[in-house]
Amino acid sequence: MQIHFLLMSQMNLEYFAIDSQGFVTDHDKALEELFTENAEGSMNYNSCINTMATRIATVFASMKEFPRVHYRVARTIDASTLTTLRDLVPTKLAASVWNCLARYKSIIPEFPQTETCELLIVDRSIDQQIAPVIHEWTYDAMCHDLLSMDGNKYVQEVPNTSGSGTEKKEVLLEDHDPIWFELRDVHVADANLRLHEKMRDFISKNKAAQLHQARTNGELSTKELQKMVQALPQYTDQIDKLSLHVEIAEKLFDIIKEEHLKDVGQLEQDLVFGDAGSKEVIDFFRTHQDISRENKLRLLMIYAAINPEKIQSEKGAKLMQLAGLSADDMIAVNNMRCICAHETKKSSKGGFPLKFEIRKKKRGIRKERIGEESTWTLSRFYPILEDLIEKLSKGELPKDEYHCMSDPSSSFRGISSSMSARTSPAHQPAQSMRSRRTGGTWARPRNSDDGYSSDSVLKHASSDMRKLGRRLFIFVVGGATRSELRAVHKLSSKLKREIILGSSSLDDPPKFITKLKMMSNEELSLDDLQI
Repeated sequence: MQIHFLLMSQMNLEYFAIDSQGFVTDHDKALEELFTENAEGSMNYNSCINTMATRIATVFASMKEFPRVHYRVARTIDASTLTTLRDLVPTKLAASVWNCLARYKSIIPEFPQTETCELLIVDRSIDQQIAPVIHEWTYDAMCHDLLSMDGNKYVQEVPNTSGSGTEKKEVLLEDHDPIWFELRDVHVADANLRLHEKMRDFISKNKAAQLHQARTNGELSTKELQKMVQALPQYTDQIDKLSLHVEIAEKLFDIIKEEHLKDVGQLEQDLVFGDAGSKEVIDFFRTHQDISRENKLRLLMIYAAINPEKIQSEKGAKLMQLAGLSADDMIAVNNMRCICAHETKKSSKGGFPLKFEIRKKKRGIRKERIGEESTWTLSRFYPILEDLIEKLSKGELPKDEYHCMSDPSSSFRGISSSMSARTSPAHQPAQSMRSRRTGGTWARPRNSDDGYSSDSVLKHASSDMRKLGRRLFIFVVGGATRSELRAVHKLSSKLKREIILGSSSLDDPPKFITKLKMMSNEELSLDDLQI
């Protein structure tokens, strides 16, 4: 037992929880270091793969799980095409994780010797980069997209103790808040209705609240709710949480209205499902002159992802001109085009070539899901990761697209021996993250400095889920999205299995767009770019 603790004390548990079912490895520059043209032969490439693999492996070490490792194979592996390092990112990462875990089997007491769970490793190209850009209409995603939050921190204005003014109060929107936990994955309109129902229910059961409501002529604005906290101190915690979320909902709906996001979101989803094309985008730009530059940019990025060949044409240039995009914006659109194009020609406008997707795109890239009609509009979109998780659960991943490290026919076997000594984390010392992120972050106390905090990933895990099947882990190289986190929550309930999403980072749309812009010019900094 003493040896076990000694070994664990020497291992930095270098992952960082984003909620009870998600973690990141803190590789914000993964797209730049692994997928740009300059990544070829770069020391950053190997370093990124090594540290990412080590941090993923410590997740399994801390949970005493030994995964069966699946990965997306390089799309260009054939007799006539040269496979590049960019194509091999999921393959090489899978091998590095596998080698690290094999080492743990021999040095960590009671570490499983046979596979106990499933791990799928993919990269950001799985959905043509749509998920990081499209407006996601759930409460969680809208908060992080529209409110400029710092991690999970939200700054609320509340009355000061004297009652003569207001003061700022930081709150964490996390699973320990029961209202947040209930609303995070529901449509923002549904969240708003539920909040008002909760308030009506509270008032109907509380005579003091009814008297307070009568004095305000029935009005229950955010300010009135905050005054109610002072009038009814015995209900402070309950009203505090209600007033917080009512305030957030009001802000969200104000922004949605001011920025015409319902119209923007409708066109986004029509593009994705093949119900709109160039004509509709042109008409939209002509009739919606007051749409923000950022939202026009996001529309064009979706269009570029779906129609890479059209964005290169004269029509694409006219669309950019009609949208009034800046030079920085055009870099992002061109980079989106290069990510999704079936040709890997270098862009003359500063884009970077990635051999992510070589198939010719159709006009629509999603099909309607039968039997999942929603009460709410703008809820059609779903991330491709949702389909992959269901296939992984059923053991139905396409064998020509996904291989497994424990399969003797794995495509990686032919190159693993020449590369493993160079890239395997088992042959290199672990590199520590910033000091505040070392140690078991899923067991970290609350109120951390970085805007996140979380209890153990097992806090909300059901013992029934463990009985019904192995845990499923999915890791996305290049950044995960809120819609993918929502899919994990949803499928955990649907499949009755514990599902955990990992990624190099968790990217909200403004952050992802900034990354795309930075990839074209190494001299740019975050401060130089405006979204």
